[in-house]
Amino acid sequence: MAVIKQHCPICKNEITVYRNPVPTVDIIIESDGGRILLIKRKNEPIGWALPGGFVDYGESLEHAAIREAKEETSLDVTLIKQFHTYSSPDRDPRQHTVSTVFIAHGQGKARAADDAAEIGFFTKDTLPGAIVFDHRQILDDYFMDAFETKERPNHATAKG
Repeated sequence: MAVIKQHCPICKNEITVYRNPVPTVDIIIESDGGRILLIKRKNEPIGWALPGGFVDYGESLEHAAIREAKEETSLDVTLIKQFHTYSSPDRDPRQHTVSTVFIAHGQGKARAADDAAEIGFFTKDTLPGAIVFDHRQILDDYFMDAFETKERPNHATAKG
């Protein structure tokens, strides 16, 4: 546990400050033909990644996922389900984060924005080589889950 002793700036008493992981979200945006959307990051670390980012104070994980998807891809997303949570302390080279991953469908025209330099749609067999963070593991888990459970129909042709 990372504990830091500091002095309160108001009362000057010694206080204990706990260093905790930072909550983040990542979004697997499904598209037609089993493709998923990735962004190429403008900022370090440079490479391909799932859309996502930090959860703002006072914001739910779900709202953060919807907001981050819109900011980076210009898509309005509908969250389908919470997939998994990833928490390895070295998953992000900048700091210890805990990411909750959502599966979503997007509506609108996908366009790179905010932290994204470009976007691309990929299948399991066409994933780019330079995938940052632990997103390769997340995608491997996603494609394994989709293969094993076959729960996700082709939503472009599914009838409600």
